[in-house]
Amino acid sequence: MRRDIQPNERAFSSKEAAEEVGIATPTVRKYGQILERNGYEFLKDGDRRIFVQSDIGALIALRDTDKPLDDTAKDLVYQQKERLEESNEVELTIPVTYDNLPQDPNQLKEILMVLVNELAATREMNAQLTNDMSQLKLSVSRLQQDHHVISSSIANSAQKTQAKIEKLTEQQNTHYATLLEQEQEKSESLQKEIQNIRYELEKEWRSQNDFNKRLEEAIQKPKEKWGKIFSMFRK
Repeated sequence: MRRDIQPNERAFSSKEAAEEVGIATPTVRKYGQILERNGYEFLKDGDRRIFVQSDIGALIALRDTDKPLDDTAKDLVYQQKERLEESNEVELTIPVTYDNLPQDPNQLKEILMVLVNELAATREMNAQLTNDMSQLKLSVSRLQQDHHVISSSIANSAQKTQAKIEKLTEQQNTHYATLLEQEQEKSESLQKEIQNIRYELEKEWRSQNDFNKRLEEAIQKPKEKWGKIFSMFRK
């Protein structure tokens, strides 16, 4: 049990200890395992080590040692045991002070008044802490409610947005399908019109061709007639 820790002494996490000593967080874990293997005691929060100033000094000693790490760790464990024994001696001497209490009733009354005042102050502090805890719980509850409301709003907004996107996509697909159908109808109409024009042109061409043939035949017949007449005169 660690009794060498002061009431208001600062505590360090593994990451903070690494920053304080100037080494990597995995190295802090490695040094902690070496120290514990040799009998060093750490404050623990579950499986997590909590470092105090004396532990920071032990990590620095391991960092800067020229000896094998286990040898240095054994020295540090011995130093820690000496500190713990000194702390135990101090704790054992405290009850002896009760034998030195004053016998004067007035002095005892003053001491009791001091204790009563301290007890009242402690109760007031506890009441304030209880009130602060209630306010904190209320704030956390409100934050949770706000988070729920915000999450619900975001979910509803996302659903509405998705519905709008689906509706717009459907409208766009319908519009494209309508345009495609219209273009197909225009294309079919244009093809029919082109076929009609070709038919009319072919019809006109055949008519013109027939006319040219008849014209050529009409021109050819007078030539034959006049040729016969000229041949008669020649005889």
